Amino acid sequence: MKDILSAPFMEEMVRTTANMYRHGWDERNGGNISLMLDQEQVLAYLGGQVLRTIPTGFSAPELEGKYFLVTGTGKYFKNVEYAPQTNLGLVRLTEGGTQAQLLWGFSDGGSFTSEFPAHMMSHVARQKANPANRVVMHCHPVNLLAMTYVHSLDERAFTRTLWQMCTECIVVFPEGVNVLPWMLCGTNEIGRATAEKMSTARLVVWAQHGIYGAGRDLDETFGLIETAEKAAEVYMKIAHLPWINTITDEQLHLLEKRFNVQARPGFLD
Repeated sequence: MKDILSAPFMEEMVRTTANMYRHGWDERNGGNISLMLDQEQVLAYLGGQVLRTIPTGFSAPELEGKYFLVTGTGKYFKNVEYAPQTNLGLVRLTEGGTQAQLLWGFSDGGSFTSEFPAHMMSHVARQKANPANRVVMHCHPVNLLAMTYVHSLDERAFTRTLWQMCTECIVVFPEGVNVLPWMLCGTNEIGRATAEKMSTARLVVWAQHGIYGAGRDLDETFGLIETAEKAAEVYMKIAHLPWINTITDEQLHLLEKRFNVQARPGFLD
């Protein structure tokens, strides 16, 4: 049996959590990631022995039998690279998603992130929208967080501002961003609300909290959030200044044509 710590998906998870911490997106135990894996990937490294079973607190029959590598509750991203077996866990959902069989990790007796229900509900939504999406990532990027205090939370307005900050934004997330007002985190209620928003966009901003991103792999999802955060950083640096120039809707339409993307209907004039 191969060493799971040498698995490409494990190495990438370790690199990603380290990068997110160094970007300042995941202070203390803030933030969480879940990566959907194929059975073939898992069985190449694990024999399928169940270490223990953890109730999930929700139902997701669409994810029956699915495997997930996920960050742990109360765990610090900065420690993942030094002790992945403690800070990460690999689980298989059973009983209609109400139970998670721990196959590896959480070696100190820990469990998956408290946002696990929100992640799984978002996975269900993204699988319906695009079956290639296999990552859900939550973090607290400083500028996107700050932007929710000073900018309208209207999704069209929020998206247009981000598109106007950096030329690449409409190319990277042409569907825009969805926004939720402040809600209590770690609950099924915010999980359901996030999943609903995930049905139409891969980025969901949690006002005064952070962001959820989804994508095909860890690189794409990280880059998606990174691009939106860069745009928010530009906005926070110029929001109080008179704007002499901007990227116009006409120019955004040119970017659509040049890069063969379709902006979210109704978001451009």
